[in-house]
Amino acid sequence: MRPSLPATSPRPPRAQRATARVARWRSSAPGLALAIALAVGATVLGHTFRLVGAPVFALVSGVLVTLFAGRRAALEPGVSVAASSVLKGSIVALGTGLSLTEVVATGRASLPILLGTLTIALGAAWLVGGWLGVPRDLKTLVGVGTAICGASAIAASDAVIDAAESDVAYAVATIFTFNVVAILTFPTFGHLLHLSPHAFGLWSGTAINDMSSVVVATAVYSHASLAYGVVVKLTRTLFIVPIVVALSTARARSTSPDARRGLSGHLRNARRAFPAFIAWFLLAVVANTVGVIPSSWHGSLAQLATFMITVALAGVGLSTNLRDLARAGLRPLALGAILWVLVSLSSLGLGVLTSRP
Repeated sequence: MRPSLPATSPRPPRAQRATARVARWRSSAPGLALAIALAVGATVLGHTFRLVGAPVFALVSGVLVTLFAGRRAALEPGVSVAASSVLKGSIVALGTGLSLTEVVATGRASLPILLGTLTIALGAAWLVGGWLGVPRDLKTLVGVGTAICGASAIAASDAVIDAAESDVAYAVATIFTFNVVAILTFPTFGHLLHLSPHAFGLWSGTAINDMSSVVVATAVYSHASLAYGVVVKLTRTLFIVPIVVALSTARARSTSPDARRGLSGHLRNARRAFPAFIAWFLLAVVANTVGVIPSSWHGSLAQLATFMITVALAGVGLSTNLRDLARAGLRPLALGAILWVLVSLSSLGLGVLTSRP
């Protein structure tokens, strides 16, 4: 009689976790591959139609695929990875193009205006959004997108508040609408107001939502405006960090039962609230500042960040239900219009008040 074989021991926890990760990535592959394919097509279109840009083409193409082909269960895991994990990585990649030294050099002049427009945009988003009846997450995304840096700020904020995909899509569409309006109107108004290249760069960098739109508007005005406007815009982009941490802390406090229970509760809440990708973002900024990242890499890393944002917005589009978007109505668009006007006017006014003779 053969001796009975010993019972097989269960797999160690590390092996179980590795197996789970492999299974998770396998299930994510189809949806992620589709998002990447849409992003590649959107990038080609974005190079042809620079006024629109690749991220918007990716969002629209994702929405159209979902509209005509429907949402497939097999694609959901990968689409979720694209809309969440990839967008967090894109924020880290953006950090590789920011320099603390560069920010300090121009921040002294632009910081009062940046703080003023930021306060006005976020405060008005809360007050006007509440008056219009815009849902909390949607008015937050529109407010942050208007106040800081358009789709990138919306993506970073969504990574911590986990808004509905329809809210993200509507916020991006709203911000894009007024990016186009700014590109078409800012140079004309700048000439009518006889703004210097420096003043126009400061106005564009603090008032136009998206970096690509700042580049287009300032390049049309003058080369000097382009150089200054881009640096101001990069400074403005740094406000992603405190805003996202504040949003994460507020969301954790509202959902955590022990968030108000003494010092230990606050410490636990702080650990949960601070997103890991923001820490990596700050590390990327510091690494670039001290010269760890070669300057020859900046162009490629910027392209990588843009492509990752494009993949993320393709994922958002694939997750979007147009019926939910239609139910939002015109109120978010009205909110975006009001915020854009307030930020544009306040930025111009603060620029006049803080300008040196």
